[in-house]
Amino acid sequence: MISEAQFKKELELIIKNAIREDVGPGDFSSLACIPATATGKAKLLVKEDGIIAGVAFAKMIFGFVDPNLQIETFIEDGTSVTKGDIVFHVSGSSQSILKSERVVLNSMQRMSAIATKTKEYVRLLKGTKTKILDTRKTTPGFRACEKWAVKIGGGENHRFALYDMVMLKDNHNDFAGGITLAIAKTKAYLKEKNLDLKIIIEARNLDEINEILKSEGIYRILIDNFNFDDTKKAVTLIGGKCLTESSGNINENTIRSYADCGVDFISSGALTHSVYNMDLSLKAI
Repeated sequence: MISEAQFKKELELIIKNAIREDVGPGDFSSLACIPATATGKAKLLVKEDGIIAGVAFAKMIFGFVDPNLQIETFIEDGTSVTKGDIVFHVSGSSQSILKSERVVLNSMQRMSAIATKTKEYVRLLKGTKTKILDTRKTTPGFRACEKWAVKIGGGENHRFALYDMVMLKDNHNDFAGGITLAIAKTKAYLKEKNLDLKIIIEARNLDEINEILKSEGIYRILIDNFNFDDTKKAVTLIGGKCLTESSGNINENTIRSYADCGVDFISSGALTHSVYNMDLSLKAI
């Protein structure tokens, strides 16, 4: 995974770009009718039950727009909330609060939805050894926040991007001339470039798993789109030689059954690409 410093830089880039996109040359609605010296106070109101996420990120946004804004926090990230709860108060320049409002809400609504869905998947996995992972199926330009939300919800992050872990999927293997060749070429490349990256290989069937197991140094096998019976057979074949990960159309109704097959991880793109934003609002008080 990427370093903490890299992750922080990603967050800062998200904020900078979001404010550029939303404010542009100026918030003329506020500039037109709110005096520059006016001060005010607003509350972050929860309008839907779930897991709150993005509080710390909201503080970063407010701080970017106006370091003089003051935030009084009542509910921290990862907390269960119900309709009517107040997460925080923000006070200071009225223009700055209004300039920050939409970026804060867009971010927190999305992050809270992801954290809520992740928390439910974690609950469904309780009592098994299986951990839930996100994927790269994220909103362009907002990946760091979405992966942060998965962590807040109790899940774990998969690789951040194409550069921090090698994952050889079906197209890589086919274009490279087969699984064995793809693995050999990858190992040679990593050695030549002096890169210390873990290798994950996707398998489409049990024959491919047997082929993968002939190569050394594989970190994890991705058991992709297998049914329950074949997943159990795959876990038995692998026998602890490397870690196992199930993926492919896994949802609330099937996740527990896949976990019961004995896999170490289940990855789900649905954590980030199939959620409805949680209803939150920022109201003047």
